[in-house]
Amino acid sequence: MVHNINCKAHYTDLIMPLTGILPVLPTPFTESGVDIAAMRRIVRFALDAGVAGVVFPGFASEVEMLTGEERLALLETVSAEVDGRVPVIAGASAATVDDVVAYGRQALALGITQLMIQPPKSIGAGADAVAAFLSASAMQMPDAEFILQNAPAPRGSDLSPEAVLKVVRRVPAVRYVKEETLPAGPAITAILADAPEHLLGVIGGGGARYILDEYDRGACAAMPALEIADLHVALDRNYRAGRGGEARTLYVKSLPLLALQAVYRMRLTKHVLGLRGIIDNPIVRAPTPDLDAMAVRDIERCLQECEVESFGRSNRGSGA
Repeated sequence: MVHNINCKAHYTDLIMPLTGILPVLPTPFTESGVDIAAMRRIVRFALDAGVAGVVFPGFASEVEMLTGEERLALLETVSAEVDGRVPVIAGASAATVDDVVAYGRQALALGITQLMIQPPKSIGAGADAVAAFLSASAMQMPDAEFILQNAPAPRGSDLSPEAVLKVVRRVPAVRYVKEETLPAGPAITAILADAPEHLLGVIGGGGARYILDEYDRGACAAMPALEIADLHVALDRNYRAGRGGEARTLYVKSLPLLALQAVYRMRLTKHVLGLRGIIDNPIVRAPTPDLDAMAVRDIERCLQECEVESFGRSNRGSGA
């Protein structure tokens, strides 16, 4: 197995480089709004699992279902709970440059300088339009570094590797690419083969369903959902230590659950986090398939096969 995790060693800025498991945090809801106490528990669960950083908000956070006030309150909670221990990547995707900048400045005010941006489909999938959009955003946020999120259609622009590289060359603020198109592996190989010096790495997506292929091709990190972060951290650490067999064993254990996660999305994440004692309320705002009794049994069987521990109510700590 090739262990060529690619994150350039020349990086000397104060911003922490992105490597390892960087889960996208879900949003806990109550019947009347967002659950700030549960958000704190979610962050503590991620930190206790040993993650290398956290992402909020993202698609898995049901970002499109949040009000501006909810989004800011949750990001403030994440930033405060992390307290500088690992990088926080703030989602700043929006339909207009003005909105990207507004979200980015909220993050910057909290000391968060790494922003993940998915180009809006309204501008098209051409490299020129995407580069212009990101350049206009970067000009108003010179202290930020961007993660270009290349999501597959129909959700994203589905940029080709050639288009991604063209954008990266034109926009020095883009320091990472999150590559989620399918198949992501060949795209990661193509991007890293011709990457400009300022691109520090490519991050895998796809819920970590393809993580070993992405890592073999040089991806520096992965952004899965949160529910089995401890398994993903163990997989990552084994891989980086050269224990490929152990990493693959964990990967194979995770796949049945991740196959279901691709279907049930946030509902599965919240159901599992409930089973693990992190949240009480599985409310989902985003349109996702409901879990019937058979789906629940399947999910719980797959979770048992992952052999992860329940963090239990002791994870709540004070103030929860």
